[in-house]
Amino acid sequence: MRVALLVSLCIASMFGRAAAAPASPPEDAPPRLVRYEPAPGELKFVYGVAPPVARLRPGDVLETRTADAAGNALQKPGDTLRMVKGFNPLTGPFYIEGAEPGDTLVVRLLDLKVDSNQGFGAMAHGFGALGSSEDTPMLNPPLPERIWFYPIDHESNTATFRALDSDFSVPIPLHPFLGCLGVAPAMGESRASVTPGAWGGNMDSPEINPEQIIYLPVNVSGALLYLGDGHAAQGDGEVAGTGIEVPMRVRLQVDVIKGRAIAWPRLENDAYLMVVGAVRPLDDSLRIAFTQLIEWIHTDYGLSRFDAYELLSKVARIRLSEMVDPNYVVIAKIEKKFLPPRKK
Repeated sequence: MRVALLVSLCIASMFGRAAAAPASPPEDAPPRLVRYEPAPGELKFVYGVAPPVARLRPGDVLETRTADAAGNALQKPGDTLRMVKGFNPLTGPFYIEGAEPGDTLVVRLLDLKVDSNQGFGAMAHGFGALGSSEDTPMLNPPLPERIWFYPIDHESNTATFRALDSDFSVPIPLHPFLGCLGVAPAMGESRASVTPGAWGGNMDSPEINPEQIIYLPVNVSGALLYLGDGHAAQGDGEVAGTGIEVPMRVRLQVDVIKGRAIAWPRLENDAYLMVVGAVRPLDDSLRIAFTQLIEWIHTDYGLSRFDAYELLSKVARIRLSEMVDPNYVVIAKIEKKFLPPRKK
């Protein structure tokens, strides 16, 4: 680790500037730049309580990297999914000093860089929204395993789709984001790295990018932050089961809002409020996202729950992030221009 003074970054609290200020390090402990390079054997495959790989103070900036969803095992035509030791390996956990149950962890992704000259996508039995699995059995044969590789042109900021069954190809603009960003779940649970839920996790949402501030509930001392599953791009729903899967270089800043709890992950930027719902069936994910968004609007903007419900029915937007993981992810959004001034 190397200590460096950093320019302080302004993080707008979802609870209003006068409500609950983020925790601050002692006056004699300036924010640090912490670098962590994970070895393959240090990657995790669950969100849960585990020895931290590094400790961060509120305000610290972390620079690290993540492996792709296959642990960087798939590199060339002829490679198969049997070579993958585990899916969605996670970097972490990172212990955040001062974070305790009942607080909110604030994560700001400062920079994401695709750390490879190619990505991959895959189709296989039990994978994706349109094939059979043990949970959704069908009479038709399982889908065959297929793997696509996507050359990445960093200069043009595109990845190229190349069809396997014809000579068709097309460039796809890059939109880097983290498929996995989460904390240890409540009640001492450990949850597989492929799962999303109230702890965040494998949300597979293009919103998990440097344009947003991400808020996560703190369930255990230190929060225990995990990240991984970089995507260079992904369509809504992630219907075949993968985005353009890539390793990633990550730069992020953490903070803690003391004494204010949230039940589900929230996101915010200058224009929008957003809330994540992640469960099955899909309609319950939507209900979680909207009830939590109503509660946020009621608490911070003063509208009654019924008025917020009616307003959302007219102006809300929905992102169906993915419907292929053990839980399905919906993000409910409202533009701030439709809301009254935030309460002070």
